[in-house]
Amino acid sequence: MANLKVTEIKAFVPAKDFAISKQFYQDIGFTMASEGGGVAYFHYEHASFLLQDFCAEGFAENYMMHLLVEDVDAWWQKVEDSGVVAKYGVKVVPVTLQPWRMRDFCLADPSGVLWRIGQNVD
Repeated sequence: MANLKVTEIKAFVPAKDFAISKQFYQDIGFTMASEGGGVAYFHYEHASFLLQDFCAEGFAENYMMHLLVEDVDAWWQKVEDSGVVAKYGVKVVPVTLQPWRMRDFCLADPSGVLWRIGQNVD
């Protein structure tokens, strides 16, 4: 019988300036586990993505990532304390209760990629 077990799924996140984006993700707490050939592997615990040294015109501004966490308020504070808003001139929107039963906030990275960092609510 064929082994169809999935071990991981990762998105390729575009970067307009690879060096700046790598530092941004490290500043908010992700670990850069490896880099080579224009791709950097980032993770925070078991959540991961690949940052690519490539960005087609307009692509990053139309790209969205979702990070589901246990404590959205702690993540909000982590982002605030990191200083990335001032350092990179990025946008962050406060935690909001969404109609899809989630509390989340939005953070744009230096390339314009939108991250929704959220927590499920009952």
